[in-house]
Amino acid sequence: MRINFAQLMGQLALRHSNREALVNIERQRRYIFRDLHSLTNRIVNMMRQRLALRRGDVYLCILENDNLSLLHTWTALKGEAAAAFTNYRDAFDEHVWQVDFIRPKVVFIENTLIERYHGLLRERGITVVCMDRPDAPRDGLLHFWDLLEDISDDDPGIESETTKDILVYRFTGGTTGRSKCAQYTMDNWLACRDSYYAEDEQVYEADTRFLHMAPISHGSGLGLLPTLFRGGCTVTQNVPDLKTWCRNLEAERITMAMLVPTLLYWLLDMPEASSHDLSRLRTVWYGAAPMSPAKLRQLQSRFGNIFLQVYGATECLQPVTTLYKRDHVDADAKRLASAGRVAITAEVRVMDEEGQPLPCGQTGEVWLRSRATISGYYGNPEATAAEFGNGFWKSGDLGYLDEEGYLYIVDRKKDMIITGGFNVYAIEVESVLDAHPAVAMSAVVGVPHEAWGEAVHAEVVLRAGSRTSADELIEHVKGRIGRFKAPKTVSFVESLPLSVAGKVLRRQVREKYWKDRSRRVG
Repeated sequence: MRINFAQLMGQLALRHSNREALVNIERQRRYIFRDLHSLTNRIVNMMRQRLALRRGDVYLCILENDNLSLLHTWTALKGEAAAAFTNYRDAFDEHVWQVDFIRPKVVFIENTLIERYHGLLRERGITVVCMDRPDAPRDGLLHFWDLLEDISDDDPGIESETTKDILVYRFTGGTTGRSKCAQYTMDNWLACRDSYYAEDEQVYEADTRFLHMAPISHGSGLGLLPTLFRGGCTVTQNVPDLKTWCRNLEAERITMAMLVPTLLYWLLDMPEASSHDLSRLRTVWYGAAPMSPAKLRQLQSRFGNIFLQVYGATECLQPVTTLYKRDHVDADAKRLASAGRVAITAEVRVMDEEGQPLPCGQTGEVWLRSRATISGYYGNPEATAAEFGNGFWKSGDLGYLDEEGYLYIVDRKKDMIITGGFNVYAIEVESVLDAHPAVAMSAVVGVPHEAWGEAVHAEVVLRAGSRTSADELIEHVKGRIGRFKAPKTVSFVESLPLSVAGKVLRRQVREKYWKDRSRRVG
């Protein structure tokens, strides 16, 4: 099946012509539907005519949210070359690896990166496009807005095979090792949109104003098409600052946002969350990491029943499970600890080591299949063969389903601690630790132990002004989930290593303790 995405967006432009579609806060750009459709047509025509980007070519975007929004799905799906999205805040070495791996013909970058990136990109024969006018000319450096001069906004006229043509690449978060490159068709993105609309509890509406502080190159970007096709407005914030976020929520009359649990915990202690008017906020998505049920109750008490949990993955571009607002109202702590009920647009199976389905209540590896599941990784046939089969992606998450279709994620396979023959799941221990009133966040890992192979260890960040002891926290865990699951040791730290998306990097915590040692278990 072939689709001209520009035709779809053209219908939206007719229907919602003068409604605000995109706001870029830092650069103070505002586009109504009609203008956004016109601009994205021009961008695609420019990329074909002046950058010679055609089917089979790749362009890489190393951009802040506002500039990336110009080249996101509403542009990528109109074009024929494939857009590769990466996180602007990834390390320099990671960007260099991504460039050499994906081999783009053109790279779009922020001007702050010109000094460091221009030479290495030109050495590789790559055309460099900066998003603001450069201070001085450089060989092979082009200015985005100059390239758009005199470019027509006519329909580019490009039709793509919805399930075959690769139009977007996204790099995985890399929290457990070197990132992989997921490849997406148009149908993967339309399936993402449709999955939100298929559920009976609808949160996307015509007056939705969705503020994106998290990188739209990653999970936050899943909200762009559902917002667009409802006639709502996408609002981007570049700086990852919660004080600014609170101010923007009030100024832009925001109704929807997405934050990882780590940031929501911080929000509880911020005076700005009270000094700004956040009353228009109706929906806050959280995900990417487990939420402490105790902290969630505090958030509900503070901000109301506005929270939804979503579980998904780079490899399955939709909410695979959702814990909706109605689930949050009367749910007990166990249900709040779930990842939500399986979407009616997705298949979720829990499998044993031999790839056989397990009954409800038994823990195994979570496999996912839907229209939104990618076909594999670009340039990585080994990982594709290992992680994909019969349309399923093997997530590496350990979990179980209950009889009502709620999924409980127990842990990542790599984060399961085997101590004295017992399996201990880091997520479960962290959830109990995070429920302690003095704890802001924690990371639980297995550390070397001569007798047991591994011992449970916790690194803990305390809330501002709070005090407790290691012994008190250990007893707190023992009293709730038992002695063998409790940490044997606790370290208090000023901060925990976080990914650019706000996930705690357990891998980095663990590596400190296993450096120069062969891990014997797990």
